[in-house]
Amino acid sequence: MRVDAQRNRDHLLAVAGPVIAEQGIDVSMRDISRRADVGLATLLRHFPTREALLEGLLHASFGDLTARASELETAHTAEDALVSWVRDCVAWTTEYRGVTVLMAAAIEDPESALHASCVTLRAAGARLLARAQAAGAARSDIDGDDLFALIAMLAWVGDQPTLVPRANHLFDLVASAVLTRADGDRGTGAPGER
Repeated sequence: MRVDAQRNRDHLLAVAGPVIAEQGIDVSMRDISRRADVGLATLLRHFPTREALLEGLLHASFGDLTARASELETAHTAEDALVSWVRDCVAWTTEYRGVTVLMAAAIEDPESALHASCVTLRAAGARLLARAQAAGAARSDIDGDDLFALIAMLAWVGDQPTLVPRANHLFDLVASAVLTRADGDRGTGAPGER
């Protein structure tokens, strides 16, 4: 890609992130192009669909979360690694309102621009879950698909203004349902806090 084209693409992504965080994934492509001070045709040349724009925006974050799973695998107990990673995922998904709906659809659609990234992210979580299960720290009757769905559910809670005050408590309830420890209390702060 030419240097000026890459600069334009980077500018569009830099503008799109805050707009999508503010208005959600259904924001108009026209609104994004206006905020970026470019024509709609320029935006569509770089990102022909909203999904392509989101893939461009989210790709680095998916990579970061996948890398975080690998770090946690080697640096923490199986239980702590799983809970920390799920907490990170929930915190990240609440940054972009509505992204969990798109991710859930993309994981089932191999033609989706987000499919490969979502599958990789789900696999990272499944590895952490399997490690926790092997250590006897997590229930054996759930799988990576269930974990991905639980993350989506917890992220949805974070998208609901009336439920945000309960988000940490609900996270702890879900964690205690997944974990096999008797006390299950993982009260370590709001989603995203470390």
